[in-house]
Amino acid sequence: MFELAHPWMLLALPLPWIVNRVLPAYRKRDDAIKVPFFQKLVELSGAQPRRGAIVSKRPLYRLLMMIVMWSCIVIALARPQYVGVPIKHEKSARDLMVAVDLSGSMQARDFVDETGQKVDRLTAVKSVLKKFVEQRPHDRLGLIVFGDSPFLQAPFTQDHETWLTLLDETQIAMAGMSTAFGDAIGLAIKHFRDNESQNRVLIVLTDGNDTGSRVPPIEAAKVAQRFAVTIYPVAIGDPETSGEEALDINALQRVAEITGGTFYQALDRQQLKEIYQRIGELEPQLFETQSYRPRTDLHHIPMVLVTLLMLLFMLLTIYQAKPLSRSAVDD
Repeated sequence: MFELAHPWMLLALPLPWIVNRVLPAYRKRDDAIKVPFFQKLVELSGAQPRRGAIVSKRPLYRLLMMIVMWSCIVIALARPQYVGVPIKHEKSARDLMVAVDLSGSMQARDFVDETGQKVDRLTAVKSVLKKFVEQRPHDRLGLIVFGDSPFLQAPFTQDHETWLTLLDETQIAMAGMSTAFGDAIGLAIKHFRDNESQNRVLIVLTDGNDTGSRVPPIEAAKVAQRFAVTIYPVAIGDPETSGEEALDINALQRVAEITGGTFYQALDRQQLKEIYQRIGELEPQLFETQSYRPRTDLHHIPMVLVTLLMLLFMLLTIYQAKPLSRSAVDD
């Protein structure tokens, strides 16, 4: 499909004809020779002297060439374009942050993998997260790991392959032995604020209560609510544990309630997998669709034709103005 970016420029097509009709013809004075026997020449030739002017007429081919060149110039100014078929680009409208607890208690081997082998909690989390990410190819994902303090492992990105690589590189206790759950929520809020997305989801996986946060989880959840962050706490491991490794289920449920999320508890790998499926159903993928049509400018084509016609015009002019040969002058 072809379009003109400036179709109003076509109004200039009749401009040469209007100028030719409105403005007077160009006048040029030629030199004359005054002779004493002018009257004698008139009598001998029989011509009568008179005042007047001669309007020179250009050949027809020159007129046609000028018309074609002017038309090409006007069309080039109108900026012809080839418009391609519409191209749609879908962009995720959600930022999804995953916060993973790397405290020392994550090394407990109370999960069973697909082959029936006992694995630690972090290995089970990684395995299920991979399947979860595969089902959300369009979300922008971020990754926070926390122990004594929270750390940003991966900023929001749609490069899920790199995100999974950074997840695989995490190790138990690499962020410390404690559980700074509230500070992890605070770090997630900070990075949500730096992004323009209005749909913000935080999934927190932890197997212990908060033991070292500067901001209590409940207070952090209230701040998250003000920034429209929905939190899904997922408690993993044995709920009967005690001491620092004991699960503070009441706090996790309260965090989910304040932010409009849901609290889940996973005692084994299958339950953990089902939890991610439920979160996926509660938070379906959202898209922002952008559509555009590629445009290719073609104004250079008529200008190339003008250049070629101008060269041809100059060659013809030079050929017609070529002087007579010496032999013709001698004759």
